[in-house]
Amino acid sequence: MSNEPAVRVTGVRKRFGTTDALVGVDLEVADGEVVGLLGPNGAGKTTLVRVLATLLPPDEGQATIFGRDVVRDAPEVRRLIGLTGQYAAVDELLTGRENLRMFGELFRLTARDARRRADELLERFALTDAGDRPARTYSGGMRRRLDLASSLLVRPRLLFLDEPTTGLDPRSRNAIWEVTRELVAEGTTLLLTTQYLEEADQLADRIAVIDHGGIIAEGTGDELKDRVGGQVVDVLLAEDGDAGRAQAAVRGAERTKDPRRIRVPVAAEEDALAELSRIAATLQTSGLHVRDIGLRRPTLDDVFLELTEQAPPATAQEAA
Repeated sequence: MSNEPAVRVTGVRKRFGTTDALVGVDLEVADGEVVGLLGPNGAGKTTLVRVLATLLPPDEGQATIFGRDVVRDAPEVRRLIGLTGQYAAVDELLTGRENLRMFGELFRLTARDARRRADELLERFALTDAGDRPARTYSGGMRRRLDLASSLLVRPRLLFLDEPTTGLDPRSRNAIWEVTRELVAEGTTLLLTTQYLEEADQLADRIAVIDHGGIIAEGTGDELKDRVGGQVVDVLLAEDGDAGRAQAAVRGAERTKDPRRIRVPVAAEEDALAELSRIAATLQTSGLHVRDIGLRRPTLDDVFLELTEQAPPATAQEAA
């Protein structure tokens, strides 16, 4: 690992017509670090990745990859990075093995090295048995694994994963997560964009929350959860529609989308167990039956909702 950060973004702006996709982004990713870029659709995640991958020039600001400018040193930057986009970029008429060999030769590997790497990656991604089948016969999870494999043909120092598990079933998602962990263990630096809070919590050393084209918070998962503070009393009521009555009865209660559930934030300085007892007693006195009640720390969902609710109104949607 080097002292030079893998990624350094300073004041990057990008506009499409009258649409502000990025509004002065500052971000740093250390060599060997895994950073999750977390945000909703239209937040600016993919635009930022495209700038860093030399696919879009920034309108203002500067971005470097291991000290190389993404505009001035674009050819050199491309030799250092790999990119797996939101949609699997495979040729459906070719077999999985042929896809990898083709990409290998496009990366200027010799035909022999391309064949060797294709065989290695098919085995690593559990695609050996399907390697000689046309890619059009692959499931969505298999296509994503093949796409990820193609981005690793030349062992990039920095890998961009742009929403790698969107639309995948839990088994396929877990397979991608396992391969991602293996890459990190080998020293690959990762910038992961995702809408999935659990994915960011599982994989990332540090999380940057982006909304409306700007970074609105950064930190580890625990640091971001601490921003919400304290704990939460989570209550699941027995009957549909009881949440309204419970909210009226319990001081500080908040409704959720579930008509049977309320949550009560507990400040860090309060006695959480005493607060839990108070809430349980209040619900019992009010004649409300409880199916489940318990204390928990804030989740990234809580953090994300609090942060994005505080963000300014959207003025634009992310292009692509």
